[in-house]
Amino acid sequence: MTDKTPLTLIGLGPMGQAMVTRLLAAGHPTTVWNRTPARADAVVARGAVRAATAADAVAANRLIVLSLTDYAAMHDILDGTDLAGRVVVNLSSDTPAETVRAAAWLAERGAELLVGGVMVPAPLVGDESAYVFYSGPREVFDRYADTLAVIGRPDYMGADHGLAQLLYQAQLDVFLTSLAAMLHATALVTSAGLTAEAYAPYLTDVVSSFAMYVAETVRHVDTGEHPGDLANVAMMGATAAHVVGASEAAGVDAGLPEAVRSLYDRAIAAGHGKDSWTALVNVLRG
Repeated sequence: MTDKTPLTLIGLGPMGQAMVTRLLAAGHPTTVWNRTPARADAVVARGAVRAATAADAVAANRLIVLSLTDYAAMHDILDGTDLAGRVVVNLSSDTPAETVRAAAWLAERGAELLVGGVMVPAPLVGDESAYVFYSGPREVFDRYADTLAVIGRPDYMGADHGLAQLLYQAQLDVFLTSLAAMLHATALVTSAGLTAEAYAPYLTDVVSSFAMYVAETVRHVDTGEHPGDLANVAMMGATAAHVVGASEAAGVDAGLPEAVRSLYDRAIAAGHGKDSWTALVNVLRG
């Protein structure tokens, strides 16, 4: 017997397996199901209970955690199962609009949705650096917050189901764009015969400097004031054009820096040439 909340976890990719491993270690009885049954072998060996079908997995517990590719997979797997009285914690990626539609779909079937976005890769699940955005009914979040904390620090963002998903995608926006920029810069450097390893210390330096811009960015965006005393749109726009030119000359795809240059061009056209680069937010908002 245990006082730990029992749950079902559906979806045993690397992230799902990492979550099950942490939950089992914390003493939570965990039932699992995956479309490819063999993916459950490792966690079953650690003590998880294998459900024969998705319906059996849902029937096993009130708390159902999903770790799937997207919300379409949720519909495919859960459609036709008895969801009455269940709480579905969907940690899958999708758009905020699809998340809101999913909440309505589950409500029609007598279930409640708590939306989550896990902001660490699988190896860091349960680590002190791990955190997870959640949104949905506050009462539901409070009921299961201690259990969910095993995965990572649970940060509740509000009742709107789309909020956690929006914040999740915002973080991935920074992450994916930054990764692409690192690769683009490395391709530019190596086009001249230098090695990526030789460039690494300088790449590390510029990536590490990003944090110093956060306070300025949020202050300007929240106040709507963009003083351009240090780095204005016109100056940085000229630099963006130089990056495009260097890329084209080196034979490196210029799509990414061209997209950045277009933001500066449009900001200048809108009268923001003397404003801080943070005034680009007015172009991004449309």
